[in-house]
Amino acid sequence: MTKSKPNILLIYTGGTIGMVKDADTGALKSFDFENLLVRIPELKLLDCNIDTVSFKDPIDSSNMNPKYWIQIAEIIENNYQVFDGFVVLHGSDTMSYTASALSFMLENLAKPVVFTGSQLPIGDLRTDAKENLITSIQVASLQHKGKPTIKEVCLYFEYKLYRANRTTKINAEHFQAFASLNYPDLAESGVYLKINNEYLFKPNGRKKLVVHKMLDENIALIKMFPGITKTLLQNIFNTPNLKGVIIETFGAGNCTTETWFIDMLKEKILKGIYIINITQCSGGSVIMGHYETSSMLKKIGVISGKDLTTESAISKLMYMLGLNMSSKEFKTNYQTSLRGEMT
Repeated sequence: MTKSKPNILLIYTGGTIGMVKDADTGALKSFDFENLLVRIPELKLLDCNIDTVSFKDPIDSSNMNPKYWIQIAEIIENNYQVFDGFVVLHGSDTMSYTASALSFMLENLAKPVVFTGSQLPIGDLRTDAKENLITSIQVASLQHKGKPTIKEVCLYFEYKLYRANRTTKINAEHFQAFASLNYPDLAESGVYLKINNEYLFKPNGRKKLVVHKMLDENIALIKMFPGITKTLLQNIFNTPNLKGVIIETFGAGNCTTETWFIDMLKEKILKGIYIINITQCSGGSVIMGHYETSSMLKKIGVISGKDLTTESAISKLMYMLGLNMSSKEFKTNYQTSLRGEMT
């Protein structure tokens, strides 16, 4: 019996990777992805069938928001039974936010969803777009014994495949724009495509895909800095309908121990606002209670975000607030790794 080729759906949301330069004017214009094989004939060498779908009005990733996250999730949901893998083309600036969000929204995912993009347009002479696109499609089509090798949301950029909810954009100019500082690479592309199987997420494949579309945006992000004022924090905490606040603290989760600050957090927690503690360092983890400057946070009920990235902490908070669980369940689940997002 001849084994059929994997079917891969390419989803274009917008971003630099979908732009080509007009040869006459030099202006950038959108690329017609229906003519993908004409523009990139190398794709014919891949052992898979490729179909494409695009946002009706592709957007710059700076305009990305949860409404579009739901749109991407619905495209995957509606095509889940037909395709063996998905590649999402996305602007790099907010790619880690979207990819992290999709990892939570797609519960029981048993197929690859690979996010990629580029720093230069696909038609540029020195573009990184072609390699990122070709290898992302190849990764999405990998199978072992007729089953997908990758069964999670990931991000491919500049020869590295990362777990999506562990990534952050670290450079606006270099081709190596992303990093996963608290979790090893899932794969590396060189002469050979090396998959690090021991680091892949292993979901329960018997459960049916559940797509979560209720995301609560009533949250805030506060980055601590020396000299932060009581007035500033009061204004943030007095935001109408505020339900959760992520605080980026120093080092391993430390912050000021001034009475007004601790009392304010305690008051808001008692009123039902969830407060999450993550580190503003690029790598490492929050360990509340390790130093005296974080022990009070633990005592008053601040939730530890451990080694979550900011992007993952925000999308996880929106996702979990949308589930309407009890405060006890919320704290337990937020501090638990749901999709491999924390150690």
